[in-house]
Amino acid sequence: MTIKVGDRLPAGTLTVATKDGPQKVSAEDYFKGKKVVLFSVPGAFTPTCDAKHLPGFVEKAGDLRAKGVDTIACMSVNDAFVMKAWGKSQNTDGKVDMIADGNGDYTKALGLDFDASGFGMGLRGQRFSLLVDDGVVKQLNLEAKGEFKVSSAEYVLGQL
Repeated sequence: MTIKVGDRLPAGTLTVATKDGPQKVSAEDYFKGKKVVLFSVPGAFTPTCDAKHLPGFVEKAGDLRAKGVDTIACMSVNDAFVMKAWGKSQNTDGKVDMIADGNGDYTKALGLDFDASGFGMGLRGQRFSLLVDDGVVKQLNLEAKGEFKVSSAEYVLGQL
């Protein structure tokens, strides 16, 4: 079942790519007591994700924080080493946490996975953004297939 506005985020383990290597954290602890924008991309270094989605959140990080967002997180069904390298290439340090969902377990728990086997990519996460307040979904912006409109940093800013 797909997560919806008003739902509490599911339990699970997130892997945050840090300069010190992969750090595991429970989803409950990660989202507890803060306002978080979590956005998901189908794959690190893929065209729209690399040229528009992640750069938009890096660029607008200060604006989002000025509107009360404590943490901005990018999640993808990629391993922590790929997410770390992608974050480094996009200068995300201190702006956007890079969350690896290597096996897609958390993405599946959200009900926002899809089969990209036709593109040689296996299980992936849909393109979306969530505004989460203390673990509860306040906004869910799920993109239509092949689109990039409602999950952008600019769109999220307009919701705050």
